[in-house]
Amino acid sequence: MQTLKIVVTGPFASGKTEFIQSVSEIDVVSTDRRISSQAERIKDATTVAMDFGRITIDEELILYLFGTPGQRRFNFMWEILSEGMLGFVVLVDSTRPETFREAQRILETFRNYSPVPYIVAANKQDLGDAWPADDLKIVLKVESGIKVVPCVAQNRESVKQVLLELLYSILEVMDQQEE
Repeated sequence: MQTLKIVVTGPFASGKTEFIQSVSEIDVVSTDRRISSQAERIKDATTVAMDFGRITIDEELILYLFGTPGQRRFNFMWEILSEGMLGFVVLVDSTRPETFREAQRILETFRNYSPVPYIVAANKQDLGDAWPADDLKIVLKVESGIKVVPCVAQNRESVKQVLLELLYSILEVMDQQEE
C-alpha cells in the first residue's frame, strides 16, 4: 500500500475545504473558525490550520489531502503542511479576478517549498461569470506543461478529475526518477 500526500492550497474562499469534503471518504478533519470581521464576510468560517481528508484510489494507493488556510495571517502553516508533499493543487475561484494575484503568489510560494508536480484547478466553472481555464493559465502566468483544469469543488467527479490529473503528473515524475 502506497500513500501520497497532496496539498490543496489557494486564496481565501477559493473552495479548498469544499474540494476536500466533496471527495473524502472519511469525515474531514477541519480547523474552521467563525469569522468575526465584516471585511472577510464572503463566508462564515475560515480554515486556521488545515483540513484533512482521504481518498482511496485503488487497493494499492491512498491519497491524503491536506488543505491549507487561505488567509496570509495563517501562512505559517503553509510550509509545515508542504513538508513531504508529493504534489499540490492550487484552487482558484475563477469568478473572483481580485484573487488571481494572490493565487499567483501562493503558487510561487509552494513551488519554492518543493519542486513537486502541481496543477491549477479553476473552481466554479459551472457559473456564467467564471474565467475559462485557458485564460486563467495566461493571467496566472502558469508555465507550459502545467495543467489548468476546470473544476466545480462541490462536484465529486470534478474533484476526482483534478486529482487524477495531478496523480498522472506525480507518477510521470516518479517513473522518470526510477530510470
